[in-house]
Amino acid sequence: MIIVCGEALIDLVPVGGAYYAHPGGSPANVAVGLGRLGVDVSLLARVSGDPFGRTLREHLRASHVGLDLLIDTETPSTLAVVHLGRADAAEYDFYIDGCADGGWTVADLPDLPPRAALHVSGSLALPVDSMAETVEALLLRERPRRAISFDPNIRPLLIRDEGLVRRRLERWLGLADIVKVSAEDLNWIAPDRPLEAVAAEWRDMGPSVVVVTRGGQGVHAAGPAGVVDLPAEPIKLVDTVGAGDSFMGGLLAAFHGDKLLRRSNLVNISADQLTAGLRYAARVAAITCERAGADPPWRYELIEQDAAAAGRAANRT
Repeated sequence: MIIVCGEALIDLVPVGGAYYAHPGGSPANVAVGLGRLGVDVSLLARVSGDPFGRTLREHLRASHVGLDLLIDTETPSTLAVVHLGRADAAEYDFYIDGCADGGWTVADLPDLPPRAALHVSGSLALPVDSMAETVEALLLRERPRRAISFDPNIRPLLIRDEGLVRRRLERWLGLADIVKVSAEDLNWIAPDRPLEAVAAEWRDMGPSVVVVTRGGQGVHAAGPAGVVDLPAEPIKLVDTVGAGDSFMGGLLAAFHGDKLLRRSNLVNISADQLTAGLRYAARVAAITCERAGADPPWRYELIEQDAAAAGRAANRT
């Protein structure tokens, strides 16, 4: 089982002069991706009882995400309002204070099922103080009990105290077994430094596996058996919304399927096991990029894709 911790929020997206509500939030996207890939997953999030909150619950339930760890709140749902600027570049306004994700407290944290892995996203958790304090308490509490994965998912717009966020980030890196970070995030975290050097440095801080996604340039990973570099999957790009979350879900699903989500196994992960996990994650992200929005694939879609490829190969022989 995998537990994903963080926000489930509503993206308000402009379409034709009106705004449409879409379920979102990086942790929720990862949980949805895992559920669709057939992994037993639950989301630990604060979710409102308002109409947006009911929409979030239904979205999660429809993708086979367990709701037993949700923290109920009557404060309004967290919102991310999308504005399209020049050349349709997206800009965001976040409504957090006084909303669901502005009210995290350590006292609300539930007991977690034994032997489940834990995934945490830093998107809101790193910059929002109440959420940061709660998530850090969770990480410290659960570090001796289970494997932990972490995606910094930096949101510069939300960062008010850069030094504080950087210190939190460093502490959380030391509490994780798997770290996935985008090259875009590294441009903020470690500007002008080679990503390979940062990945190696982060491994020395504690994680067994550090993965850097590089969009069209593929993926770089550092693990116990050395470095793995893979090219990007060839795709017909529609958009990249949710691609990083889909990759994270795919990587965790692959490791879960190979029974690697235990610290004792991650410290000994082979280059072949790491490569297989990265390839699966890249396939999942590629499918997401070939359709609009954060819409990760279902497991049956990958099975159908494999069957079609096998059929084409048979016809060539």
